[in-house]
Amino acid sequence: MAKFKCLSVSQPFADLIVRGKKTIELRSWNTAFRGEFLVHAPIKIRTYDCKRLGIDQASLPVGAIVGKVTIYDVKLYKTKKEWQADQKYHFADCDFSGSKYGFLLKGAKSFAIPIPYKGRLGFFDVQLDSTKVKDADITSEIFDEEYRTQWINHH
Repeated sequence: MAKFKCLSVSQPFADLIVRGKKTIELRSWNTAFRGEFLVHAPIKIRTYDCKRLGIDQASLPVGAIVGKVTIYDVKLYKTKKEWQADQKYHFADCDFSGSKYGFLLKGAKSFAIPIPYKGRLGFFDVQLDSTKVKDADITSEIFDEEYRTQWINHH
């Protein structure tokens, strides 16, 4: 049984993060946490953002852990100009209010098979075991895929 940190991120942003396109996650709160965490996509999809970004919402997994990424720093936005300068990295619309902190992300990886899971607010702990993933083959595939990725990246 493995224990991980996890963060719920609304779709389509969860998908953009695990595909490595969104490298700044905006939040109204700061965190001291640094390191790898799982990305959870809640059931609710932000349809306005899907339309604005040209993303087919029917293709987005929800109610599941969809991948992982590493947070390596947090950027404090003091002005709207700073926030707008990073818009190509966070994909938010023009509303600066409420998103004062940018979690800087790297090393994104999308899971081939999303893991059904209920999200929570803020960073939360997840224990992945056979009760969360019903099919043993799926569990094996996820951990085999992770092992292959680590092996390839270290050789």
